[in-house]
Parts: sequence; C-alpha cells; structure tokens
Amino acid sequence: MDKRLENGLIFIFTIALIATLGSLYFSEVRGFTPCTFCWYQRILMYPLVLISAIGLFEKNAKIALTTAVFALVGGSISLYHYCLQKLSFLQANAPACGDVPCTGQYVNYLGFITIPFMALVAFVLIFITSLFLMKWQKESK
Repeated sequence: MDKRLENGLIFIFTIALIATLGSLYFSEVRGFTPCTFCWYQRILMYPLVLISAIGLFEKNAKIALTTAVFALVGGSISLYHYCLQKLSFLQANAPACGDVPCTGQYVNYLGFITIPFMALVAFVLIFITSLFLMKWQKESK
C-alpha cells in the first residue's frame, strides 16, 4: 500500500476517534444531554471509527467511498444543526427535538465553536481526506 493511502487512513481513523471520544466526553463526563440532531451526527460518526480501523488493518483504501458518504451526510446534518444554533431566522422555526432543544448551546468557545461546529469540522476533514484517498487510488493503478 502506498504511504499516502496509509497516512490518509490513519488520519481518518484519528479524526473519527477524537470526535467520538469528544462526544462521549460531553455527554458522559460533562453530563450534556444530546439533542436529536446530535444523535444523528453520532450515528454517522461512530461507525467511521470502526470502518476506518478495518480499512487500516486490512490496508484497504477502498473504504474511502464509504467514509466520504458518511462524512457528507453527517456534515450536512452538522451544518444544518449549526445554522439552527447561530441563525436567528432558523431558530424561530426550529423543530422540537425532544427533551433538549436543538438550538441550545452547551459550549460556545470564542463565540462560534459549538458542538455541531466541531462535528462539522471533523466530517469535513474526513470527507476531504476520503476524496484524496480516492484520487490517490486511481493514480497508483
């Protein structure tokens, strides 16, 4: 396996693992109850740890399409959730999210970094790396 492909898989695994551990820290250690959109983001992030670990173990960069799809869908949800939190015209019509409102902001570092923003950054990094993996696979053939 090409070193670029292996490094890409390691990067995807690392980002997904950090995002997963971060979400567990916020919910289990800090006691923040996830809203519905947070759960959807978790549903798409957690499998990325396993998928990328298997790809890394098997030295199989063909998982890039799968990780790209998960990241694209998860990133879209994260972006919408972030917009719900930060754009006032969306907050007024925000859907009811169960026990915790989706407009709530447990953290707001530097005035713009919220939990959905952190998830969005992770999904974008995974998506871009997945695209590079697909490109590098074609080049190595």
